[in-house]
Amino acid sequence: MHPAGETLRRMDAGRRVRALREALLSAGISMSYLAPDSVNNPDLFDDHVDAAVRSFQQSRGLIVDGVAGPDTLRALAEAQFRFGDRVLALVEGQQPIRGDDVAELQRHLSHLGFYYGHIDGEFNVRTRYAVAELQNNLGIPGTGVCDQDTIRAMARVNRAITPSQAFALRDYERLDRSTAALRGRLIALSTGSSELASPHAVDRLTSRPLTEAMVAADIGQRVERILREFGAGVVSRASAFAGVDGGGERVPSLSLDLHCDWLDQQAASGIAAFYWGLPGTGEARSPIGHRAAILLMKELAARTGMDSLGVHGRTWDTLKLSGIPSVGLDLGYLSNRGDAERLADPVFRQTVADSIVIGIQRLYLLEEEDQPTGTLALDDVFRFNPAEVPEERRVAGL
Repeated sequence: MHPAGETLRRMDAGRRVRALREALLSAGISMSYLAPDSVNNPDLFDDHVDAAVRSFQQSRGLIVDGVAGPDTLRALAEAQFRFGDRVLALVEGQQPIRGDDVAELQRHLSHLGFYYGHIDGEFNVRTRYAVAELQNNLGIPGTGVCDQDTIRAMARVNRAITPSQAFALRDYERLDRSTAALRGRLIALSTGSSELASPHAVDRLTSRPLTEAMVAADIGQRVERILREFGAGVVSRASAFAGVDGGGERVPSLSLDLHCDWLDQQAASGIAAFYWGLPGTGEARSPIGHRAAILLMKELAARTGMDSLGVHGRTWDTLKLSGIPSVGLDLGYLSNRGDAERLADPVFRQTVADSIVIGIQRLYLLEEEDQPTGTLALDDVFRFNPAEVPEERRVAGL
């Protein structure tokens, strides 16, 4: 594969286009006139390559634009390997191996009950430990390296295993055992940065142009202010991964990414939530992220009155944070007059922020403590956030 940073698009030509054709075929995209030996000029990025790139992007939950940019090329590189094609190991001082073969290994380990992390396709420390534990249970050396001997041993026992989402069950069990309080948790928060101004409205308070950067930052600040009032810590995702805990935890309990949408078709309107999952089937790769997205969408739709565009699984890198449930929220279309006029109102933006905080709080409530959508008030949230949390309900790191 060519370097992930080199973009290819329609009418480009060269040996890299030929390599792109071969990579698409290797990734399982079988379309007419894609194979280099089926066309007169295999080095040309023609309509057939464009269609194949779009098909691949659609299958991976990427933006479907027909351009082989960094995200598409990275996904293509990961799709080149099938389980068993290579030895999988974590080598100190080197970047972890990524690929579809690693994701398949993680699924096998999950089915067997040895792996309960996210199916992220990265051979990280958690994956290595799971492989070593499996090897020890199979009576072979626990090296943590997935080689042919390990694959053969795994195949012998895996035939009798019915696929299940062991990682999902364990995640939910861990969630249910945690404290209901927001106090002491760490929430990672990021906001969109587009400066494209809505033609329909300006901020009612300051008369500033209504942009994603302005709206998302304002709502993010309101969310942060409320969370801190309840004793939670809030950091940017960059700070969280740089080791700045800001609230007693090194790993955030949840990551939120706030955005506004834009479409040339001005009729498009409404709010949507995204979690790490497969676009076609909706299979959740992050069960807690999925649950959080559902609760946040329910509260936002009930309290704001905006059209609900649903909850969707996506494979975006922003949702694939290792070990951290992540939710992306599109809070309306600035290209739509109705959405823009609502988001221009600071009072409405406060309602959005309140809805987000209440959705987060509901994520951590036990079943008997939860309330119907739209009925929990911020004053009620104080009940779940005492100054001290009983020790028997505290689970570290969640």
